[in-house]
Formats: sequence, structure tokens, C-alpha cells
Amino acid sequence: MPDQSFKKASTLPPYIFGEINSLKQKARHAGEDIIDFGMGNPDRETPKPIVEKLIETVQNPATHRYSQSIGLPKLRLAMSDWYLRKYNVSLDHENEIVTCMGSKEGIAHLCMATLSEGDNVLVQSPTYPVHTYGVVIAGATVEPVTLIDDLESFLDQIKEKISRKKGKPKMLIINFPSNPTTITCNKAFFEELVNICKKNDIWIIHDLAYADIAFDGYKAPSILEIEGAKDIAVEFYTLSKSYNMPGWRVGFCSGNKHLVAALTKIKSYLDYGTFTPIQVAAIKALNECDDEVSKICNLYKERRDELCKGLNRIGWNIESPNATMFLWAKIPEKFQKIGSLEFSKLLISEAKVAVSPGSGFGMDGDGYVRFSLIENEYRIRQAIRGIKKVL
Repeated sequence: MPDQSFKKASTLPPYIFGEINSLKQKARHAGEDIIDFGMGNPDRETPKPIVEKLIETVQNPATHRYSQSIGLPKLRLAMSDWYLRKYNVSLDHENEIVTCMGSKEGIAHLCMATLSEGDNVLVQSPTYPVHTYGVVIAGATVEPVTLIDDLESFLDQIKEKISRKKGKPKMLIINFPSNPTTITCNKAFFEELVNICKKNDIWIIHDLAYADIAFDGYKAPSILEIEGAKDIAVEFYTLSKSYNMPGWRVGFCSGNKHLVAALTKIKSYLDYGTFTPIQVAAIKALNECDDEVSKICNLYKERRDELCKGLNRIGWNIESPNATMFLWAKIPEKFQKIGSLEFSKLLISEAKVAVSPGSGFGMDGDGYVRFSLIENEYRIRQAIRGIKKVL
């Protein structure tokens, strides 16, 4: 038998969401109706103009061949135009943008391209798992920086970790608007963060997955809007949420040309790029479908309002987030001792409602659960009735 000590695989813990998914499937196999707020997987169809462009393009046999790992030039140009239109940020589509198979793939591969054993990386916590485990897979060391609601404390922690005599961080990974906590920031926060990291020669990786899912007049800033940010930062954006294209796997890394070049180089060894018809359809999305993005955002707002209103009505006090497709809910006081995983199991068994345990996003999240806004308003009201019985 060959050696089965696979060091990198063994460094990864069991995927905590797997236990919840297993319970959810078991209940469904038993005939139970489980209302699923777990995975952030958009439930509505991709807008028709995007689908029609895919169909039109795939009928051309020339598009069935290998594509380009870096992404079609016209797709990268469309992303450049998007930044200019939305943020007044100018990007060189040849050297400052690379197309990814979703931002998750891009972040993981950028970590592999730029990090090694002995490197220290500051990672916002709680956070989306790839922000942490992309670093782990690359062999570097993760240092969590707690951010539940206090941005000033977050900055103070970063300064403290930088000031140490040993183990200076090489990189900082952040996500605003944040998954799972829904916390948002403004340009002034980014200005201070860029200033800190430039002074200390620290790279910044910013995940802007929820750029377009913002409510009540809030506009999510881009870190690339900040003067000098391109000297040290890249930003990831994905079409998954904004355009209801999660399964299509189209994202981008934009900004610092050295980080973009590192990601481009490692990807050239790993893939031949997203299927060409998907890239062509993504061009259509970025260039012509702003109205569709607004409709999708409004849908999430309606669901947010329904869920927040219902939870508050039954005594689970929740603040309404001003961005993302999630609700980050502190576990009610009488259930705090059992933790987020056990509380999530309780909701499945007793309320027939599935949520994500906060501990799946790092131990800083253990007192919380995350609702994804992927059920319609009728199902949300049904879920509220079930949760009321548990509370």
C-alpha cells in the first residue's frame, strides 16, 4: 500500500457544513420539507439575455476548443469598463486583470502562487472558508483578525500584529461587504487600511463578491478607488451573485500587476480557462445587464425585509443588514451554551429550517448562525412559524 500520509489534505479539518447537509438530506429522504437558508446559492434563473448569448455562441463549433486561461481580451476589457463605469477606476485590461473560474478558485490559486511555508497572513474572522484555507493549502500561517462589528478594533489589531518584532505579516485578506457577518465599510476605512499596509509593505487581497447586493442607499466601495491602492492590492469580483450566475464560474482578479501576473502564471499551468461561450455570455452580462442586477438586488432586499421582520416579531432580535444576500444572527441567549453547530441541528430537527453554523466561518463566529436569502417570501413566513416553536 502506498504512503497515505497526505500532509496538505490532512491539514484541512472536516468541512463543518457537511454535517448540516447530511442531516438536511436525511430529513428530506424521510419526507420532511426542509426550508433551506444554508448555502449562499442563488435560487433564481440567470437573466434571459445572458442565457441567449450563451446559446448563440455555443452553436459556433469554433468556440468548443480550448480557451485562454487569462480570459478573453474582450471579457477583460468589459471588466475594465465595469470598474470605470461603477467606480471611476482605470485598469489596464492586459496587465491588471485576469479572469478566474469564480473568485473562490482565484483566491485559492493566488495564495498558492504567492505564499510559502513561513509566511504569515492576516485573515478577517469570521470569514468565507477559502480566505482561511487558501492560505493553509499554500502552506502559510493564518492569523485571524476578529471583526464582528467594530472596524476600529479591527484596524488596531492589525497594527498590533504588524508591530511585533518577529513574524511580520506578508498579506492581509479581507471581504467587504462581508460574508458571513454582512458588515460593511466606507472609503475612509479603506484609505486608512491602505495607508497602514503601504507603510509596512503588506499585500492586500480584497474579496468584493457582494459589490452589487447593497440596500437602503448604501454603495459598497472598491479598495481600488483609493489612491495608491494598486501598488499593494488586488480585488476579486464574481458574477455569481450579481447576475445569478453561480454555476457558470466567472470571476476576476484586478489591480496590482505583480499579483495579477503571479496568478496568471500559475493558472497557465492549471487550466485552459472558462468555456468560451460562458466568457462571451459574461461579456454580455457586464456590458448590457445593469438593469438585471438591480432587479436581483431588489429581490434580496424584499427577502431581507421579510426575514428580519418575521424574526424580530417572534422575539429573535436581528439588525437589518445593508448589504450581501445573508443575515448574520446572534444565537438567542438561552441557546448560546450549545454553540452554533448544535443550534443549527436543533433548527433542522425541530423547526425544519436549515442555516449555516457560524463556527463554519471560524471560531469567532460560533455564537451566530447565517441565513442565506435563497427562499421566497412564502417559504420565509413558513420558516418563521417553525422557528417560533423552537424559541
